[in-house]
Amino acid sequence: MSAELETVAHPDKQSLAADTAERVLDVVVAAQEERGAASLVLTGGSMGTAVLVALAASARRDEVDWTRVDVWWSDERFVAGDSAERNCVQAAEAVHGALALDPDRVHYMGSADDFDTAEDAAFDYRRELAAAADAEHRTEAYPRFDLSLLGLGPDGHVASLFPGLPHVHEQDATVLGVRDSPKPPPERVTMTLPMINSAERVWFLVAGADKAGAVAAVRGGAPLERTPGAGVRGTEETLLLVTQDALDG
Repeated sequence: MSAELETVAHPDKQSLAADTAERVLDVVVAAQEERGAASLVLTGGSMGTAVLVALAASARRDEVDWTRVDVWWSDERFVAGDSAERNCVQAAEAVHGALALDPDRVHYMGSADDFDTAEDAAFDYRRELAAAADAEHRTEAYPRFDLSLLGLGPDGHVASLFPGLPHVHEQDATVLGVRDSPKPPPERVTMTLPMINSAERVWFLVAGADKAGAVAAVRGGAPLERTPGAGVRGTEETLLLVTQDALDG
């Protein structure tokens, strides 16, 4: 099953980030109460980073045992491991060590320091996902994800699934290498739509009037070829958390 899209509007980026952080905490606390652990899929971009800053600053952050949270990424730039372009580097800078994550439970996508090609890095991440699934005794080739956070580009892309590229139609692989991203850098690693949609909850984080066209396309169910974000649905919940100007244009 998949959950229908719900829209939640906020007056500005700050309130969007703060509200999302509180929602994330609710999900993680509930997951840990249920089974002793939680699993998040993070995103890059300005709003993804803003939510992490808000999480680190939240008065409620210590309600979570961060050592029992698995962290994954929906996509990554295939550049040097310490490059400021990498989503994981931006995330680390955003939290400044405020979230006491277990390094063994932070699952980085490989960098150009580690692998010759983005395809090699994608293959490695597929193996890591499969190993985590085996540890959870799951029949699927991926672990349980309580929540996946996603940005949305002005062109309607999500993760590194861009309009007009064949990756958006992939149904078998969980993770792919991208060589020809229209947005630099050209080489990336990305989860596929089936992988993204395996999360129980998927939340878009969208701010700015420049995203209004993409928001309208997602809400209107535009074709995948034009708006990959329109194909995103969580199994239990799909939220479009947006600033008002992203709705109004």
